[in-house]
Amino acid sequence: MRAVIQRVKYASCTIDGIVSGAIEQGFCIFVGFCDQDTESVMDKMIHKIINLRVFEDEKGLMNRSLSQIGGKILLISQFTLYADCKKGNRPSFIKAAKPMIASPMYEKMIEKMRSTGVVVETGKFGADMKIELLNDGPVTIWLDSEEL
Repeated sequence: MRAVIQRVKYASCTIDGIVSGAIEQGFCIFVGFCDQDTESVMDKMIHKIINLRVFEDEKGLMNRSLSQIGGKILLISQFTLYADCKKGNRPSFIKAAKPMIASPMYEKMIEKMRSTGVVVETGKFGADMKIELLNDGPVTIWLDSEEL
């Protein structure tokens, strides 16, 4: 599982001209799945994301987590995080989980994140989504489950 986490002032997802999800302060997270991902891997990733201390405290230091600031999440599925660009100019996505695996994983991740008490807005798996966000900092974190 791979995730790109951006600390945002706001973020929204629009599909066919309709906003499917929007948040104010929090994380816009792009997540991709591979065939080896399990619920155990997902649990570790969610724990890490929810507890990342990248929000400023009263001294201006990145010392607060999402829950400590009352932040929200916009969670977007993105298989292109598994792009392999080693050969040629056209990326290969062979390492990305097929939709029959990735879609249920995405839905399970939404459910598990919401069970932590965090407000989670979403895109739609497989849809042509337009994402708008204002990265705050900028702060962008790359997480790969193979490194946890």
